Amino acid sequence: MTLNTRDRVELDHFQSLSSTWWDEEGPFRILHAITPLRLAFIKEKVHKPLKGLRILDVGCGGGLLCEPLARLGADVTGIDPVEENIRVAKAHAEEMGLSIAYLPHAIEDMPSNSKFDLVIASEIIEHVADPDGFLKACASVVIPSGGIVITTFNKTFKSYFLGVLVAEYVLKWAPKGTHSWDKFIPPQDLTKKLLNLGFGHQDISGLEYSPLTREWTLSSNIDINYFLWATKTEI
Repeated sequence: MTLNTRDRVELDHFQSLSSTWWDEEGPFRILHAITPLRLAFIKEKVHKPLKGLRILDVGCGGGLLCEPLARLGADVTGIDPVEENIRVAKAHAEEMGLSIAYLPHAIEDMPSNSKFDLVIASEIIEHVADPDGFLKACASVVIPSGGIVITTFNKTFKSYFLGVLVAEYVLKWAPKGTHSWDKFIPPQDLTKKLLNLGFGHQDISGLEYSPLTREWTLSSNIDINYFLWATKTEI
């Protein structure tokens, strides 16, 4: 059976928001706020300079994470099945004078001989139609000893109450309907899936927001959001 990770409802939702990717006060303002933490987590786990590393950002949206990675010298490819996202990403990268390869692809569209030192799937696995197939396809393009970074939501009462109800319907940090709690993945499940795909060494951090300081920080608390790093150990 041919892999298809596209969820038409999800794609239509993000298509409707594609013009707002670089509006720091718009629908993606939380992604803007946490991108420095995403970058810090990646830099810490890679344990080497990013310059020259081949990095694939799966579900790159408008390129919010691709651009800082490219500024650090990485050889970045960003893919997204929403063509308008790719158009926006290309235009912004050109405006910034950055060389980033952007493709209107889902992960299953990547050539079988594509290989990367690092694959990033940030805030995307909770939006795909086939999470297991998605992970397997991501794993297939990671070189031996390469790494994968996944950032997503835990599946807890807190993630439903704070990550969906409060964030979308009260604080309006994201448009209503952006996230479906049913598609969230507990970290212990994701860890097992990655182990089965040959990713041994793993590390995890949580993400917390302080209403007092209005700042996001990395944390040991993984009740709502978490960042997971894993290294491909198969030969």
